[in-house]
Amino acid sequence: MKQIEHIGIAVKDIQASEKIFSALFGQKPYKHETVGSEMVTTCFYQAGPNKIELLEATDENSSIARYLSKNKEGIHHIAFEVDDIFKEMERLKAEGFQLLQDAPKKGADNKLVCFIHPKSANGILIELCQEIPEP
Repeated sequence: MKQIEHIGIAVKDIQASEKIFSALFGQKPYKHETVGSEMVTTCFYQAGPNKIELLEATDENSSIARYLSKNKEGIHHIAFEVDDIFKEMERLKAEGFQLLQDAPKKGADNKLVCFIHPKSANGILIELCQEIPEP
């Protein structure tokens, strides 16, 4: 793993949270995106070399909605940048980590993503991210 790519924060109301984080960072988010496969709306802030991702559920069956039904708003996951997500997934499986999917999928911010189950990572949801190369 290269570095922290972003920290994902689950929010109930992305517009209200955007006002708070825009004031905090002194800037507007650089990107808004809806990820249909994950049933979320996101916005991203650049924070030095890292990013903060706000996530709002667009469906009551999304993982963010389920998270917020059990927890308060706050840190949902930590994402790490990797050079080769396929190799990293194989390495982590060999180390005994439980992955939440067998193959990476397209996520927000032009990334291939895969999640590590919190049960195998000290209760923390970990996301692996690899930039999708431009064609």
